[in-house]
Amino acid sequence: MSSNLDPAVSARLKRSSDGLVPAIAQQYDTGEVLMLGWMDDEALHRTLTTGRCTYWSRSRQEYWVKGDTSGHVQHVKSVALDCDADTVLVKVDQVGAACHTGARTCFDADVLPVSGSDADPVSE
Repeated sequence: MSSNLDPAVSARLKRSSDGLVPAIAQQYDTGEVLMLGWMDDEALHRTLTTGRCTYWSRSRQEYWVKGDTSGHVQHVKSVALDCDADTVLVKVDQVGAACHTGARTCFDADVLPVSGSDADPVSE
């Protein structure tokens, strides 16, 4: 699929075998990790140019803009590639829940126990 993504950015991306990169959504002002989605070049282009997070649904095989059906919009504040250019970090202002379950974040329901001398207990 062709995309309008800046060719210099596209050339840097290291994609999975299905042409996608993981995209982590993080609340811009608190650092709270909200969710993980997937982007191809076009989804990243749309995210960069519209100010709204666009993801690729691997199950539905289509683009989706976060909040179009739920109203839980992600307003993009910044987008960065990690040092290997194989992950995108999108800092957003999240309106409402980020998780499809209705939770604020996808990462608070199943906290796993950690043991060891360097492990600090997490307050709930």
